[in-house]
Amino acid sequence: MWIPIQINENSAEPLYHQIETQLRSLIISGTITEGTLLPSIRELAGDLKCSVITVRRVYQDLENEGLLRTRQGTGTFVSHVGDGTMEGYKQDVIRKALESAVDAGLSVHCSEEELTVMFTEIVKHKYGKRE
Repeated sequence: MWIPIQINENSAEPLYHQIETQLRSLIISGTITEGTLLPSIRELAGDLKCSVITVRRVYQDLENEGLLRTRQGTGTFVSHVGDGTMEGYKQDVIRKALESAVDAGLSVHCSEEELTVMFTEIVKHKYGKRE
């Protein structure tokens, strides 16, 4: 199975974190559904051109979160993800992105009003609402 993970080698973010974040998003969003057999650690490492140790760490972390389950001799599968888990994950991702945006605004001395106007404009633009 091919998994649509994009690695940015120029990113300061560690490789395992890029892979883990994207795989978690694919599972939580339902793009990769419950019961799906994931590629073996070696196969995914080969596809992503990274270390087997990196992929092993990603699989172990996601298994510890309850998103994956491994059956000896069979492989690694996507576990059931409850609605509460999905909603919590979405909120966490959005909250972190908004906090980063506010931190960027503060660093260049934007006022609360300026940030609010920009945020509202961006949301309207992205959702196709124009005044």
